[in-house]
Amino acid sequence: MEVLRVQTIAHQSKDATSTIPSMFLRSETESPGTTTVQGVKLEVPIIDFNNPDEGKIQNEIMEASTKWGMFQIVNHDIPNEVIKKLQSVGKEFFELPQEEKEVIAKPIGSDSLEGYGTKLEKEVNGKKGWVDHLFHIIWPPSSINYRFWPNNPASYREVNEEYGKYLREVADKLFKSLSIGLELEEHELKKAAGGDELIHMLKINYYPPCPVPDLVLGVPPHTDMSFLTILVPNEVQGLQASRDGQWYDVKYVPNALVIHIGDQMEILSNGKYKAVLHRTTVNKDETRMSWPVFIEPKPEHEIGPHPKLVNQENPPKYKTKKFEDYLYCKLNKIPQ
Repeated sequence: MEVLRVQTIAHQSKDATSTIPSMFLRSETESPGTTTVQGVKLEVPIIDFNNPDEGKIQNEIMEASTKWGMFQIVNHDIPNEVIKKLQSVGKEFFELPQEEKEVIAKPIGSDSLEGYGTKLEKEVNGKKGWVDHLFHIIWPPSSINYRFWPNNPASYREVNEEYGKYLREVADKLFKSLSIGLELEEHELKKAAGGDELIHMLKINYYPPCPVPDLVLGVPPHTDMSFLTILVPNEVQGLQASRDGQWYDVKYVPNALVIHIGDQMEILSNGKYKAVLHRTTVNKDETRMSWPVFIEPKPEHEIGPHPKLVNQENPPKYKTKKFEDYLYCKLNKIPQ
């Protein structure tokens, strides 16, 4: 069965609203044209990851995770060249002929996220996001399925494995800082989250130009299901965050990594760290792309508030459950 991709619709669309299928068009209460605070760029905390004062880094990460649920890190020791290569091979993949991309498409009916695809979740009122994507695991080796890694461009695997190596170092430093921010030992959060068996799931988002960007969303409002999300954007504006009930564009910072606190970190911290509510918009003339890596537990791993963070005065705010059960409820919009 042929699946219609957003990239194909974008190629067919010109400049009239009528060329966009109604399943993409948002109501006035959710369209970015009417719900975005205009003329203001949200300046989320920017943290120098190479500051010699490690305590300052840890304190800034703790504060940003508590008050914002997101921050951007600069001087993160991932070479710019490594990131440029990551972006280049991802862009090359999405510019391939459609039939070549479909070779690694997510199988119809599969419960796995991995593969090239369009629809991600059941959205409210059947509305769709203006985005195609590619998911695949980049860590640990025991969980990688190269069936969903592009063979073209030829350097795709090498580039992604190199990026994944640097990314793990960033993730470890984040877990350490977040653990100390909760007055735990530096290794305790990562251990409770799954240790070295944590899944690193890469997603490439491809948001093609849209003739009516004020009426559609790339991805609707959501919090990430991960512990942490480490995101590389391109320079095209698109990330928005909710702040005090209003939607703002998040200011793009060149060479920065965007960090999202996800649902599992909020649960593990018993609510001290807040998962950030965010969404993405699209552009009329330019393609936006982003490369988030979702750091999450294996499906059977149980997550609940860390035992050292609950007591009689501070009871657990969340149920302990397997990650696969949590995923099922969230993806199917079942109250938890």
